[in-house]
Amino acid sequence: MNQERLNCVLNRLNEIGAEEMLVTEPRAIFWLTGKWVFPGERFLALLIRKNEQPVLFINRLFWFDEEIGVRKVWFSDTDDVLPLVRKELDPEKVLGVDKTMESRFLLPLLETGAAKKVVNSSIAVDEARAVKDLEEQAKMRESSRINDLAMEAFRKLVHEGVTELEISDQTLKIYKSLGASGYSFDPIVSFGANAADPHHMPDETVLKEGDCVLFDIGCVVNDYCSDMTRTFYWKKEPDERVKRIYELVRQANEQAEEMLKPGIPLCDVDAKARDLITAGGYGPQFNHRLGHFIGLADHEYGDVSSANHNLTKTGNFFSIEPGIYLAGDTGVRIEDLVLITENGHEVLNHYPKELTILD
Repeated sequence: MNQERLNCVLNRLNEIGAEEMLVTEPRAIFWLTGKWVFPGERFLALLIRKNEQPVLFINRLFWFDEEIGVRKVWFSDTDDVLPLVRKELDPEKVLGVDKTMESRFLLPLLETGAAKKVVNSSIAVDEARAVKDLEEQAKMRESSRINDLAMEAFRKLVHEGVTELEISDQTLKIYKSLGASGYSFDPIVSFGANAADPHHMPDETVLKEGDCVLFDIGCVVNDYCSDMTRTFYWKKEPDERVKRIYELVRQANEQAEEMLKPGIPLCDVDAKARDLITAGGYGPQFNHRLGHFIGLADHEYGDVSSANHNLTKTGNFFSIEPGIYLAGDTGVRIEDLVLITENGHEVLNHYPKELTILD
């Protein structure tokens, strides 16, 4: 059990008026205990509260002997786990639950009067996880270092007549050869007009001369995720209109990054990039938020958007990924991950952003 992380969650839990909490999200349990358990449809929960040892409710199917700083309550598939949980709860206290606790477990628990009141306390864990400690920061850097190497390898897969699927089918093997355990998300490989769909999935589209080639890629290294996007061009330079679009996106990316430091409203970071693209005439074609937080999951709590007025904090990791998308024509996106440091920021991705022609 990571006591520092646990204390951070418990302090936040106290602020929102919950006296104990059931954490059910496997990544959050791993973040607190160092133990991965993926329960599938089975119940898994970590009960946390001030001045008491955490209690882990876990199916015997996932048996382990090592001590991780919790008291284990084991159950089998034929057991009704909810009375075991109910026994550990104080019906006179406010119970926090996270947003992933399934209603098929939560509702029967509530019907037994397990707590004075139940509140969604996900924010206590989410906000704590959004500030990465030094160990996590090192792992995030390494994941992005591998992702930079992968981008160089992936661009070399581009050749005359190749399809998006043919490239994407080779990416996992490359990631593993570089030391990653897998994807942080399925890779996006988009040629030509397909790049106008921000979430296009690779298909049988064949590369043509003059096409843009967009890679949005990420891997998992030591449990932590990376995420990066670069847009290239095949065989020949794009026309002046597309060059201008590319430069608008690159400038939006770089200027948003340049302003980063602790204490900046996240909505102001989004506005920096969005205002530049809007002034360039493509505001409606930048149709998503500027970025998302990242860590054990590719998309974690928190984003860089016009709706988020929270301030940047030292230890935050998030993406900066402006884009311009012209339906049926072309698209450009440039994405880096950034870390908020004590005195400013650190850009994790070092792969070049200048307009590049592949041949």
